[in-house]
Amino acid sequence: MNEITMKARAKINIALDIIGKRTDGYHEIRTIMQTVDLHDKITLKQTDNDKITLITNSNKIPSDSSNLAYKAAEYIKKNYSFKNGLEIKIEKNIPVAAGLAGGSTDCAAVLLGVRKLFNISLSDKKLLEIASSMGADVAYCLTGGTCLAEGIGEKISKIHPFSKMFVVIAKPDIDVSTEWVYKNFDLSVVEKSPDIEKMKIDIEKNNINGICGNLCNVLETVTIREYPIIDDIKRTMLEFGASGALMSGSGPSVFGLYTQKEDCVNTVSCINERFKNVECHITFISNF
Repeated sequence: MNEITMKARAKINIALDIIGKRTDGYHEIRTIMQTVDLHDKITLKQTDNDKITLITNSNKIPSDSSNLAYKAAEYIKKNYSFKNGLEIKIEKNIPVAAGLAGGSTDCAAVLLGVRKLFNISLSDKKLLEIASSMGADVAYCLTGGTCLAEGIGEKISKIHPFSKMFVVIAKPDIDVSTEWVYKNFDLSVVEKSPDIEKMKIDIEKNNINGICGNLCNVLETVTIREYPIIDDIKRTMLEFGASGALMSGSGPSVFGLYTQKEDCVNTVSCINERFKNVECHITFISNF
């Protein structure tokens, strides 16, 4: 085998709470993350030279060592000495800088793919440690499915799988810096926090009304204040049949959860009519 192709799936945050700020400057979080089927296509190919190269269809992501996917391959090559070179091809479908872990999921796919492609003796536990060192969401993306993430996002525990629902993801033409959002987060102004434990119980019982009634992301207090269009998109989703809607991560993407695909189609049509330059995707919950 000298070539492998993988799906690098996006994530959404069903609930996101911030407990406080750590002494190292990072924020302590509790969040329930869920994989959706919207994905980038990652192709890894062995080459005859000794180089790592990255090719992508997107001009919005770097193709050098500043790319997390490149960095992952570079780390494995340096520390586990796989032979030959590697070509990484990323077909980008997940919106960039959108709160959907697009870069992190590409990184996780490369970690898994390189291990398999070069038959490297690397345990799941060690791979998870490497993923955690690459970025807060990489460890989750390596695991996938329905998970509770704690700490700065590196403490991952699987929970009961989320039921299959349709999902509309809408990303307005806004670039939001995660660093900026966390820097401007003020816990004292948060009026509502998600009940993570109740959310876990509702997911286990497949209580859609309970889940959607408890959707909450405390980072909305920062991002929506700066970009009200996020709240406008949420309202549109609810108007057109979403059981619940929420901003994912630090934004600016918004997702809506639906039981009927027809409502997804109508929502996307309305968003395209009401707003300019909003990228929309219809996808579904994916557990693997």
